Amino acid sequence: MLPDLEQLIQLQRLTNTAIEAQRALEAIPERLDELDGQLTAHVEAVTEANDRLAQKKTERQGVEKNLAEVQARLSRFKDQLMSVKTNKEYTAMQHEMAAAEADVQKLEDAILEHMLEFDELKTAGETAEATLETNRAEIEQIRATLESERTDLERVIARASGERGKLSETIGEPARQLFDRIAKRSAGIAVVPAHNGHCTLCNVRLRPQVFNQILLNTALIQCDSCKRILYHESNTAENS
Repeated sequence: MLPDLEQLIQLQRLTNTAIEAQRALEAIPERLDELDGQLTAHVEAVTEANDRLAQKKTERQGVEKNLAEVQARLSRFKDQLMSVKTNKEYTAMQHEMAAAEADVQKLEDAILEHMLEFDELKTAGETAEATLETNRAEIEQIRATLESERTDLERVIARASGERGKLSETIGEPARQLFDRIAKRSAGIAVVPAHNGHCTLCNVRLRPQVFNQILLNTALIQCDSCKRILYHESNTAENS
């Protein structure tokens, strides 16, 4: 194999490693934001549950206050019943007491309903809080893993960059400049294999005579379409 071609292939592999690591590194902030969003959603669920619980408690207290007022009125009616002097007054007082007793029953039923709803809301709140704590622990673990991945990826990028710098010094100037020009305009991908008569990147079919020359790996040959440098991987079977 042409020495410059062999070194360009190695250079491209190091570049690919750096590109993949950089892509993964750039994805980490978004993943962290997603985790923050999940945690915020769980916190909001707990807050909402607690707010509903507090509202239900306030509503029940309002009903209990009304009940106390009606019971006090009923007690007064009972006290006044002993002092009425006519049947008309007695009958009117009985009607007032019956209405108050009906109100008491309604309010007591309402309080019972509020108590049942309160218990349900309390259980929902406790469940939301438990879910929050579970997810908080899971999210913190994932966050720690992502931060560890960030460190590893930065190390990979630094190592690949260092090796690329050393390797570049051993490549002939024309070959290195050609690589740099192609890589600059092609998102870092300057060297790709050709397989079964096609460029594996743009999938354009190569002229038979060009592909046969690529099989030899003795020259820097560019794809007529995407202009990448092409080579043949010796461990693959080829059909021209």
